[in-house]
Amino acid sequence: MDLYVARHNAGLARPLLGGTVLVLLLASLLAFFFTRSFSRRVSQIRAYAERLLDSPVLDPALPSGDDDLGLLARSLQRTAPRIRELVESLKLEGSRREAILVSMLEGVLAVDKDLRVTFCNQSFARTIGARLPVIPGIPLAELVRDPGLREIMTTVLATGERVERRLTLAAATAHSFEVLAGPMGGPPSRGALAILHDVTELERLERVRKDFVANVSHELRTPLTAIRGYAETLLEGGLEDLQNNRRFVEIILSQATRLSNIAADLLSLSELESSGATAPPHPVSVRAALESALRTVESAARLQGVTLLCEKLEDVKVIGHELRLEQIFVNLLDNAVKFNRPSGEVQIEMRSKNGKVNILIGDTGIGIPSEDLPRVFERFYRVDKARSRAMGGTGLGLSIVKHAVEQMGGSIKVDSRLGEGSEFTIELPTI
Repeated sequence: MDLYVARHNAGLARPLLGGTVLVLLLASLLAFFFTRSFSRRVSQIRAYAERLLDSPVLDPALPSGDDDLGLLARSLQRTAPRIRELVESLKLEGSRREAILVSMLEGVLAVDKDLRVTFCNQSFARTIGARLPVIPGIPLAELVRDPGLREIMTTVLATGERVERRLTLAAATAHSFEVLAGPMGGPPSRGALAILHDVTELERLERVRKDFVANVSHELRTPLTAIRGYAETLLEGGLEDLQNNRRFVEIILSQATRLSNIAADLLSLSELESSGATAPPHPVSVRAALESALRTVESAARLQGVTLLCEKLEDVKVIGHELRLEQIFVNLLDNAVKFNRPSGEVQIEMRSKNGKVNILIGDTGIGIPSEDLPRVFERFYRVDKARSRAMGGTGLGLSIVKHAVEQMGGSIKVDSRLGEGSEFTIELPTI
């Protein structure tokens, strides 16, 4: 009986075991296909995400469906255009900033927290004489030898505050710079940015302004002191001094005339240096201006015993103003007569070629020392100060000449040998 039951139960277990195995096989197949499908869809989403910033034409296919993966795919697809637009906007903004920094005349330098160069524009590289292109990551100490700039950047990184300082860089041929440095948007450890503005020319102009004020004060003090002194002398009894009162008045008149000449020359110089012109330039005859200037200095030359030698002049025209051109020639001819030797000569020549006219005014006078030649066109500069003042010079004549010539688009140069004479050559464009 027991044997019969055991055989019966074994017969029943075989179908049950077969069904269980079949179910397990079906479940395994379903799990395999589900896992494969799930992996494929996840791979599609990953590929889409990895190529999110590529061209939309190259977008891989995204899985569909109403499950969570399908919802994630549709959400990612909707977000992709906005992400691309934001990235393109950031790229455009970055390109604009880089273009601005590269094209700036001011030098721009950026370093990281370890004082390694992350960016510098061409102006900065040219300033320090570095070879282009500058490799990012180079230590600042290797690029810039000047300790002053390194100290500024170190201070910014340490404090996180802006630093403004004037600095002279030996590598930039001793040019002076106004350096403005600050942290790069965020914690100081992220880096520092410095902008170098070249103020060498401003410093030179400031020195010129101070020298000009000092020179004007000095030039005005002498005649004013003389006028005041002789006026007080007359008021304190000099009017009754019949032997000297007329001489006192003549000295006052002479010094007042000198003051008037200085004021007139300063006004002329101011007009030449100002941007606005009194009248638009027009064609002017160089020959007519020279002939008028020769007539002006003719009497002074006769009194000095100086001979004016002028060859036949061409009728050449330039663009400018008659009075300015005549003033140029009068100042040069007057100097050539004043600083000439007795029985000396003044030679005037004119040559035109290739759209230019050269006017040469030479003399046989005392000449100019070679060390003074670079400064003869400076305001109030005199080679022989005592003689120049004694002859009524203001020290502004040659400065006026130089500004007037340059305003007409020309140039002037001087050649001189001490004791032999001087030659001033003016070159102007013709029409």
